[in-house]
Amino acid sequence: KNSPSPKDEESGYNKNLFCIPKHYEEDLETVFIPHGLILDRTERLARDIMQDMGSHHIVALCVLKGGYKFFADLLDHIKALNRNGDKSVPITVDFVIIKSYCNGSPTEKISIVGEELSTLNGKDIIETGRTMKALLSKLKDNEPKMVKVVSLLVKRTHRSPSYRPDYTGFEIPDKFVVGYALDYNEYFRDLNVSTYMSI
Repeated sequence: KNSPSPKDEESGYNKNLFCIPKHYEEDLETVFIPHGLILDRTERLARDIMQDMGSHHIVALCVLKGGYKFFADLLDHIKALNRNGDKSVPITVDFVIIKSYCNGSPTEKISIVGEELSTLNGKDIIETGRTMKALLSKLKDNEPKMVKVVSLLVKRTHRSPSYRPDYTGFEIPDKFVVGYALDYNEYFRDLNVSTYMSI
């Protein structure tokens, strides 16, 4: 189901229909997921998470830098549900950085930089990001009660490990995307939309 076919293409939207900063126009092909669609999907993910998590204390762990926009929007929706829903759960926030990509290609070494992960002992965790295998292995050392992974994007590619996140925003073709905090050499994080890049 998740293997890409030779015609696994989604053309997206004409970039001229959106407000793209002039300094990025030549580098981008099309807008893949508009900002409003991202926000609407993120709101639904927040509802699903709150329904599944019960009344457990949640440690929301953001993978920087690529996850920060999705993480912030997801937390905003969860906080709104906490204020306006029938139940509410305590939430604490932490951050880690996973270095695994350089110039658009996977590097051989993965390093994890973050707060004391031992503080996660016995807690439920919502995890947001792209490079999970190394982080999940590290988290297990601290014996959290439950770990749930949320990812805005999952690529349909034969190179992916068999691991799948617990919650997925969108499945996309095996193309390089930037925007909504995802970068290419630190550029394009400031786009509010997810776009295909011409590389």
